[in-house]
Order: sequence, then structure tokens, then C-alpha cells
Amino acid sequence: MKPSGKTGIVGCKLTSNEMERYTRQIQLPDFGIETQQKLKSARALVIGAGGLGSPVLLYLAGAGVGTIGIVDDDRVSESNLQRQILYETSQIGLPKVLCAKARLELLNPTINFQIYDFRLTDDNATPLLTQYDIIIDCTDNLSTRYTIDRASQKTGKPFIHASVCEFQGQVSVFNYRGAPSYEDLFPYLPDNEKFTQPQGIIGAFVGIVAGIQAMEAINVLTNSESTLAGYLLLIDMKKHEFRKVRIS
Repeated sequence: MKPSGKTGIVGCKLTSNEMERYTRQIQLPDFGIETQQKLKSARALVIGAGGLGSPVLLYLAGAGVGTIGIVDDDRVSESNLQRQILYETSQIGLPKVLCAKARLELLNPTINFQIYDFRLTDDNATPLLTQYDIIIDCTDNLSTRYTIDRASQKTGKPFIHASVCEFQGQVSVFNYRGAPSYEDLFPYLPDNEKFTQPQGIIGAFVGIVAGIQAMEAINVLTNSESTLAGYLLLIDMKKHEFRKVRIS
């Protein structure tokens, strides 16, 4: 099922403190109070609270997305800290979703954070996605990505995708306003299950890709006409090149 392109968001009033907190957004041309109200009443589900998820969650919470769900069954490890900026050394061994919620509440206590300390599967994805307006893919494995795509199509929820591999990154919006699905672009093959992604990465580059992904999520949640739906943004940090390609 393809979504209509609307997230079903209804604006709600901002408090005086929220008006002050979000003043730099509200002052933007074509943004204003009404758009901020859309963010306040929006519900975003972030799958993965790692390298991409950490900055995405920080930016969405900072921007005032009213309800943010966090799905991750992992624990904080020392090797995470080079790029997963939500966490601290003292939290090694603790569940990421608990640490993420605690950190994000310090940044913005007005947000409703819902945490899910489990792995997304075909069994639990659809009932979970129905509770949110958009799904944001911050995962690092193909199996979960196809699970997200299937549930996104079934529920009609826009799918904000990003991935990084060494010095290459990509961002797109799938299943939104008639745009293709992830599987339309990358057809599923049984050998995909055996794929293992190279582990080398620089944290600053992950942050660049995550920032673009967070911006796409905000664009979709506010019904902006400018999104990457129908396009794939390719980023090559070695060559400092950005290319936007249309998905047929």
C-alpha cells in the first residue's frame, strides 16, 4: 500500500516556553508557528540508536518532535563512543534505549519518549509502525531494512532511509507521495541475509549523513514540498561529492 503523502498531523498550541525554545525555527520563512505546532503533535519512530540514530534523535528532540519512539536491543560498548554521541563512558554495558531516553530528556523534557528494548522483526513491526507518523531507518543491517520497508508499505508510513559505509553515504525517502519502495531500488535476494557491512567509519561523517536524514524527517513531518522522495542522495566524503539521482 502506498501512502497518500499526508502524515495525519494536527497542530496543537505552543506554550510560552516552547515559543522561546523554538524561536530560531519559527522565525524561518515558510516555517512559523503553525509548522512548529505540526512538529509538536508529530510522532516519529527511530529504528536504531547507534551512529546514525544518536544525532538523528538529538536533532529531532531539539527540533520539538512531540513523540519519539526509540527501538534498539543493543547495549553501549566502548567502541560505540567514537561516533554514538548520545552515550558516555560510564554507561558501557547499559541498554542503549535507557541511556538515550535519559540524555534526550535532559535536552528537551517536553518530549514524550517511548523506548523499545527489542529488535524489530516482521512480527512486531506492523503494530509498532501504526502508532507513528514516520519511520526513520538508522540501522546497520539489510535484514532489518527490508523489514522496515515491508511494514512501511503495509501501514502507509513514510520511510526515511540513510546508510553509511566507510566514506560512502546515502539518504532517501521511500513509500511517500508515490515514491518507490526500498525494495524497488534494491530488490531482495536471499544472499542479502549473508551481507556483512565493513566496520570502519569516522564519526564526523556519520553525523553529516544523520543531519541530512533528520532534516528529511522534519520535511516530511511538516508536509514540506521539498523532500528526497523519488531520489537517492549519494555522498562521497573522499571526493567531497554530493549527487542526487532520480529513482525510476
